[in-house]
Amino acid sequence: MSDLPPDLDRLRTLETWLALSLKRVREEIAAAERPAQPRRSPRPPATGRAAVPRRERTPDWGISSAGIGAPVAEIHRGDCFTGGAMQPLSAERAQAELADGVQPCGVCRPDRVLNRS
Repeated sequence: MSDLPPDLDRLRTLETWLALSLKRVREEIAAAERPAQPRRSPRPPATGRAAVPRRERTPDWGISSAGIGAPVAEIHRGDCFTGGAMQPLSAERAQAELADGVQPCGVCRPDRVLNRS
């Protein structure tokens, strides 16, 4: 008995997710293998409280490039797990890209939200 989904759509989604995950792992390996950059000594916080590192804001919309496991570029919601490394887009730009024929992600379906506006 296989632990994989039986239908082609879910198998393609899984393939895309695995390809993007492998790409991220390879990028982390490459970053770890680069020579270490000299570190600056940390400055004490101005208020006396420990500084909390800021997390980069998740974009509302993004476009992923075509590549391994992704034969075409796709528009995604910013929080889509299949998006991988996306170029952030405004809602207007994402709508324009969809109108120009860029495919919407089959998982997060940004076209359902963007086409209502």
